[in-house]
Amino acid sequence: SCNPPVGNLATGRTPVTLTTCGQNSTELYCFYPDQNLLHQVSHGCGQPRCTKCNANQPDNSHLPADMTDDFFANPISWWQSAQGVHREEIRLDFETEFYLTHVIAVFKSPRPAAMVLERSQDYGQTWRPYKYFSVNCTATFGLQDDLIEEGSMCTSRYSDAVPCTRGEVIYRALSPANKIEDPYSPEAQDLLKLTNLRLLLLKRQDCPCHGSGLIEKPQRFAHYAIYDLIIRGSCFCNGHAEECSVGFLRKPGSCVGVVHGKCICRHNTAGDHCEKCAPLYNDQPWKPGDGKTGAPNECRKCRCHNHADSCHFDLSVWLASGKRSGGVCDNCKHNTEGHRCQRCKPGYYRDRGKPMSSIEVCKPCACQPMGSANTTFSRSWRCHPKTGFCYCKPGVAGPNCDRCLMGYWGFGENGCQPCDCARDCDQHTGNCFNGYDEPFFNIPIGGQIPDLAQTPTNESEEEWKWNDHEQGFSALRHPEKCVCKEKVLGSVTDFCQMKYAYVIKARILSAHDKGTHAEVVVKVKKVLKSGKVKIARSNRSIYPESWTNRGCTCPILNPGTDYLIAGQEDSRTSKLLVNMNSLVKPWKAHLGKQVSDILRTGCK
Repeated sequence: SCNPPVGNLATGRTPVTLTTCGQNSTELYCFYPDQNLLHQVSHGCGQPRCTKCNANQPDNSHLPADMTDDFFANPISWWQSAQGVHREEIRLDFETEFYLTHVIAVFKSPRPAAMVLERSQDYGQTWRPYKYFSVNCTATFGLQDDLIEEGSMCTSRYSDAVPCTRGEVIYRALSPANKIEDPYSPEAQDLLKLTNLRLLLLKRQDCPCHGSGLIEKPQRFAHYAIYDLIIRGSCFCNGHAEECSVGFLRKPGSCVGVVHGKCICRHNTAGDHCEKCAPLYNDQPWKPGDGKTGAPNECRKCRCHNHADSCHFDLSVWLASGKRSGGVCDNCKHNTEGHRCQRCKPGYYRDRGKPMSSIEVCKPCACQPMGSANTTFSRSWRCHPKTGFCYCKPGVAGPNCDRCLMGYWGFGENGCQPCDCARDCDQHTGNCFNGYDEPFFNIPIGGQIPDLAQTPTNESEEEWKWNDHEQGFSALRHPEKCVCKEKVLGSVTDFCQMKYAYVIKARILSAHDKGTHAEVVVKVKKVLKSGKVKIARSNRSIYPESWTNRGCTCPILNPGTDYLIAGQEDSRTSKLLVNMNSLVKPWKAHLGKQVSDILRTGCK
């Protein structure tokens, strides 16, 4: 944590008083010169001096600003009240919040017999006392003297009339009675922070020199006068700054440094008092620096991938993350969206050739309007946000939905219609191909489906998981054309004779044609049995050994569906295989329990 230097908060700021000597007309007043005043009254006080004051005459004025001028450059300047006043107020108003360390008032007149030092933390709306000063605390304020009871709010230490001039009144905010371990804790702020300071001078007292042989009129000595008012403190920065912006107050012939209240924030904080995190650093709650341990408690940057200029802290996100991250990016740019600007907006997809922080990471979908479907499992998406593959109408294929699937023809507004042939047909006329010299195309399972297995994923599984109301996606919209004779779960003996190498519960994520083979990406959710090939509960591929020239795979595996899959393995290549002898059934809890029981007790 950081601590700004301590300075004189009164420098460059003018106090406000109720009265000033000679503010209405010239006044005659008397005083005892400094050099003639001795601590021992018996030595004599010397002869008083009398002169005049007038607030409108520079050579004869004693204004409030004279209390806070440079006491080294102007050691004998002072403020003086009007004659005859008993109650006087000296108030210093600050433009913002400061931390106070101590106050020193050097009086030219005898110190008051009673006074109060007060502070406000709300710009003068309410006031609270720092300290009471009195020659008799009990009689004046009903409080015990701190010379008798340590920690009392009242003291008689600074209320003696002697010395009659240059007597000091001192207040220390941090004393043995006010022990503060962490200067930025709420308790410390309640004690040290202020926006206004006020001295209430409540009872004037005469110098003992006014005894016998007084020549001048007593009322000419009846005033308050202060040489210097020094208020030591610092700007208030919550432990996140070592300095504050410093201005200079220029007067003729002088240059005085002013303690300003605007902190030069560090630790990724912002605000006049570093009381909040900087715009892009709200990933965790703001905290003041720890003055006890020295921990800076820096603000942490939000992960917006350079697509936002600011973020805000969201408590619900923070709690949901286990108090690890609570930043939500504001106004994501470059066609991104999400709490961390980590997804492409609807109508755009992720360019995997560029880093997530690139301004060109999201490219617009390039779907053929006639061939692409308006209704997808997420209606706002025109193409898949990770791959750019478009969602095609029935019978339409291609990444951009710009041609018919094999076995379909007549590309148009309603997609493509099935060929009325044993095999493929001409895509423009629908005429059947009867020979065997035409090229044979390997068709991916269920048509062209995005290759999710080959793309790195920055997004969490939560952001892309299938919801119950969503369906798998596929370019092939005519599943009724796929007719497979599937394996059924027969008797325990039949199941055990198949000697399946693995039995798993898996969700089909995607499928694609690798040219020489088909590959299906699944998320393994439960492993009921495994063989030589290790199976973890994660994404992996399984390999169908048969698929038809109609674009179908047997057994049928629909993306987005959970299946019970029992099949063989190729231990040499560590591949899980699925074929017509495999058991593939949509997952049901009772089916899973039945197979588990068979594996545990039936197959020995």
